[in-house]
Amino acid sequence: MSLIDDLRTLDPKQPGNWPWAIKIGAFLLIFVVVQVAAYFIFWQAQSEQIEKGRADVAKQKEVFLEKKKLAVNLEAYKQQRAEIEQSFGALLKQLPNKSEMDALLIDINQAGLGRGLAFELFKPAEKENFTEFYAELPVNIKVTGNYHDLGAFASDVAKMPRIVLLTDLKLDPPKEGVLSMEAVAKTYRYLDEEEVAKQRKSAKDKAAKGGKGGK
Repeated sequence: MSLIDDLRTLDPKQPGNWPWAIKIGAFLLIFVVVQVAAYFIFWQAQSEQIEKGRADVAKQKEVFLEKKKLAVNLEAYKQQRAEIEQSFGALLKQLPNKSEMDALLIDINQAGLGRGLAFELFKPAEKENFTEFYAELPVNIKVTGNYHDLGAFASDVAKMPRIVLLTDLKLDPPKEGVLSMEAVAKTYRYLDEEEVAKQRKSAKDKAAKGGKGGK
């Protein structure tokens, strides 16, 4: 008698009379169905929670390692910051304050006169150009002299303890051996605390107006 014939003759009300092969097959089938049902009812949610927990642990581990790295390098960061502040302070010392600007302009003028140059124009701008920490004052100059003296004057200005930049240089053709040079001497000074606060407030006001305008 074949297995198919056995299945056809089975009495579902009396499973105890089934052949052993069919009993084992039915048991295995019920076991598989129970396992699949249990997975979808109970284990799937738990598995998702476990995976989420693993992801959270991995994320916390990354955060921990990043904080550990920062902690290890904290002293190096402090030292680097101190060096930057020291360098910034040294640069500020090369900028005059408001009361020293007149003396700096006189020094530029004296540097030209000391080289035997004649000033045809020495005109500071009416307004300074402000940034957050310093102000720039352009000075339009025009001097005449021989080539060597003009070069020496430019070198003297570059060697000044205060920062002065000669820009927009223009040399006119010589007349009777005398050259004419036009330039813009840009001088800089650092802002006092009141001016710095004013510049920061102005920047915040502009940012606030820009934000309102963008809405």
